[in-house]
Amino acid sequence: MRARGWVEGVMAALALLMLAGCKATPPGRLETAAMTSAKHRIFVGNRKEKNPLAATLETIDEGKEAFGHYCVACHGKDGQNTGVPFTMSPPAPLLTSRAVQDYTDGQLKWVIDYGIWPSGMPGSKGTLSDEEVWSIVVFLRHLPPAGSQGEPEMYTQ
Repeated sequence: MRARGWVEGVMAALALLMLAGCKATPPGRLETAAMTSAKHRIFVGNRKEKNPLAATLETIDEGKEAFGHYCVACHGKDGQNTGVPFTMSPPAPLLTSRAVQDYTDGQLKWVIDYGIWPSGMPGSKGTLSDEEVWSIVVFLRHLPPAGSQGEPEMYTQ
């Protein structure tokens, strides 16, 4: 009987250790740097493709318009999650962040076209035209200050 209690105690301790090992914690700096590097160099395509649209006020406005129809629900009007009432796991990145802005224009188009699985970022291929996507890329390079555009209307009604 005494041996049985000891075995049960060891089994309970092992179960607790296993559960503690399953605890999800945010990634550390090294893990984040490794994954960011892998995304920029391996997983996200179109690295060398150039944006055919010039960064004019008209193109920025067209990109803002397309962004407002397709991207605002998760990224907010300013691309910095302003007014988005929910959180995702992993959270939507600030589009002004270095991790996003360091992508080439071609890579940003690739992300918009194909999404990033399993992050929740959907692909828009077949929904947005190439010109709309390229204009969004131009807009992403010229995002307004955080909060300056207000909250998406879908969340303020």
